[in-house]
Amino acid sequence: MREELLGQLEEWHEQDEFEEIVDAITAIDVEERDYELIGHLGRALNNLERYEEAVEQFLTVAEEGQDDPLWHYRIGLAYYYLEQYENAREAFETADRLDPGDEDTQEFLEWIRSKTAEEPAEEITQETAQETAQETAHSVPAISREQLSVSDPNSTDFWDDNAEALQNWVLPSPTDDQVESVEERLVFKLPRAYVDMMKIHNGGIPRYRYIPVSEAGAAEKRLIEISGMLGIGQEKKHSLCGEEGSRWIIEQGGYPEIGVVLCKCPSDAEIIMLDYRASDNAGEPEVVHVDKGNNYKITWIAPDFDTFVRSLVNEDNRRPDLSDSI
Repeated sequence: MREELLGQLEEWHEQDEFEEIVDAITAIDVEERDYELIGHLGRALNNLERYEEAVEQFLTVAEEGQDDPLWHYRIGLAYYYLEQYENAREAFETADRLDPGDEDTQEFLEWIRSKTAEEPAEEITQETAQETAQETAHSVPAISREQLSVSDPNSTDFWDDNAEALQNWVLPSPTDDQVESVEERLVFKLPRAYVDMMKIHNGGIPRYRYIPVSEAGAAEKRLIEISGMLGIGQEKKHSLCGEEGSRWIIEQGGYPEIGVVLCKCPSDAEIIMLDYRASDNAGEPEVVHVDKGNNYKITWIAPDFDTFVRSLVNEDNRRPDLSDSI
């Protein structure tokens, strides 16, 4: 009976039926839920973005989980999305110590370092700047140096400005009015990191075209390939409001109305989207892959645009080298 239940839980997980997992486990008396069942429950709650509930469940078996890297990884993930970065860091560092070299763990640690690195600079600005400078610091979101460097074709080899790219993808740098106009047409606020990147190089074909993605039950990550990133404007065929822009792709392909198409893929049945479901239309979207050929399966890729760009790799599995431009 127990083995059948565990097998069913895994099957539901692979089918993204996370509510089924929660319902099945919560129907069991609390006293009868063991460490393994709590692990399944917490994982399902994480996948449903019910992070506070997930933390509560994981903490009920904290003593048993102290030597389990997966327990630390899962509670670290919940803390991360609750923006409790110090708790998340501690959990992921412990997971990395118990299971050295796990790529997902190290990736979260890198994201945490990136997000927390900006905080001291903001505090200094508030303590030392003049009143007008303070207002500017609060009204303009912080931009990491990595963000600017990875988007600057003069400092990295990120973009492949071949004839096809220049003809159908790359646009002039957008003005603030043009950005606002595109946002009004799309009915979504574009991520600040994306806008800043497009002001340096507006759309195009990256040389770093692959994003590593973990999948349930897979020993290694698979690579999702993109063919180009849509820029801000309408003049070029492959731009957000262009002839084959975001709205056209969603309507023609029957894709879910969850946000904005960010990148095209070599297959016409796949796209990369800015997903606003976890925020409002003016919030910070996540980045997802949508596979039309697999019943429009949505695969989470990154928590934000900045992380998505920094996670891209080339054919040699190498990320952009920013050391010379930082």
